Amino acid sequence: MKVQDELAAYDEINVTPMLDLSYVLLVIFIILTTATVQGIKVDLPKASAAPSLAKPSTKAVSIAADGTVYLDTFPVSMTELESLLRQYKAANPQLPVIIKADSQIQYQRVVDVLDLMGRLEITQLGLVTKKLVK
Repeated sequence: MKVQDELAAYDEINVTPMLDLSYVLLVIFIILTTATVQGIKVDLPKASAAPSLAKPSTKAVSIAADGTVYLDTFPVSMTELESLLRQYKAANPQLPVIIKADSQIQYQRVVDVLDLMGRLEITQLGLVTKKLVK
């Protein structure tokens, strides 16, 4: 009878150690897989030290306190601004433009420039403001 009692105690397999082992193996596999992806050695090409000839594509329209309109750093009239921006837009359809206006100018001057941007269908438009300091 003793032999049958001892055999009855081992009728079921304890799966807890097998699950622990499978979880440890899974964690090791995940760590090794991510380590091999991040650890790829690539010999990157070197860029030349010469300055790039490409000009920045963003155009800045500034309106001074006296109402003078500037394209980048050159004073222009509204008709000159329109023709120049039209040329830049033809070269780059996604032409980004930023507008910087003095806080003391008439609001109508800014509206005129914004209206011009709308007519030229310039959609990438930014308005520059000063950071509020508390």
